[in-house]
Amino acid sequence: MTEKSETARTMTSTAHMLSEALPYMRKYAGQTIVIKFGGHAMGDDALSEKFARDIVLMKQVGMNPVVVHGGGPQIGSMLDRLKIKSEFVNGLRVTDRETVDIVEMVLSGAINKSIVSAINRAGGRAVGLSGKDCNMVLARKMLEVSTDPDSNIEKVLDLGFVGEIVEVDPHVVNVLTSSDLIPVIAPIGVGEGGETYNINADTVAGAVASALKAKRLLLLTDVKGVLDGDGQLITDMSAKQARDLVEEGIVKGGMIPKLATCLDSVEAGVGAAVILDGRVEHAVLLELFTDHGVGTLIEYV
Repeated sequence: MTEKSETARTMTSTAHMLSEALPYMRKYAGQTIVIKFGGHAMGDDALSEKFARDIVLMKQVGMNPVVVHGGGPQIGSMLDRLKIKSEFVNGLRVTDRETVDIVEMVLSGAINKSIVSAINRAGGRAVGLSGKDCNMVLARKMLEVSTDPDSNIEKVLDLGFVGEIVEVDPHVVNVLTSSDLIPVIAPIGVGEGGETYNINADTVAGAVASALKAKRLLLLTDVKGVLDGDGQLITDMSAKQARDLVEEGIVKGGMIPKLATCLDSVEAGVGAAVILDGRVEHAVLLELFTDHGVGTLIEYV
């Protein structure tokens, strides 16, 4: 095949894909899509650049993308550099006053602005926020309860400035998305007394999606999605099926809180939630613009 014919074939294929995507562009035009960006994809420069381009494309075709990001590995790296010890309880980082200052610096500073810059370089107009801006994410101290296996006595664990969400005020996000701006949100909350709280990024994404009554919540992870007992990807499930998978022990470990976030969001009015592999190039576009998507879609049916 000559170079000229190969070019023509590529151009035809691209035109075909754009034509195939048209019904989905119409379906999501004017709709809010909340995307949680994290995991391996966020640490890969090439994937991050492609992600930024995809977010800009979504805005250009009439969607209202809202990005919420994580940053656990980057926080851990900075704490190590500063020789600040950090421990985890039940998967949650114990966050004292010194640590929460570092968490806020990394999430609201370096990570947030790098994502904003990537979107802007791709031709978008991104604005960095944290949950403290306009009191968007009101939070309170999270108290973790641990049960002694021998005595069955419950003990309340103080995790410091780890927070749980009380309320999300979507006003500032609505103002931004109604224009040509793309919000990029760091998962930091604010308490009644102005305290800073570190909050799980999946939880923030779900709560923001619920407050916005988003059409879709997309959680980018480092796995294909929710797997069945044979290790095969489940492409679609109802809220009831999702709960059954947890009760039967098929869904385990870190997938349980992700699934819980999806269930909370669809029960609060989000059109559907999707758990998908952020390591796949253009995963967001493949999920939104193709018949079968690339992850696990959970609906309240």
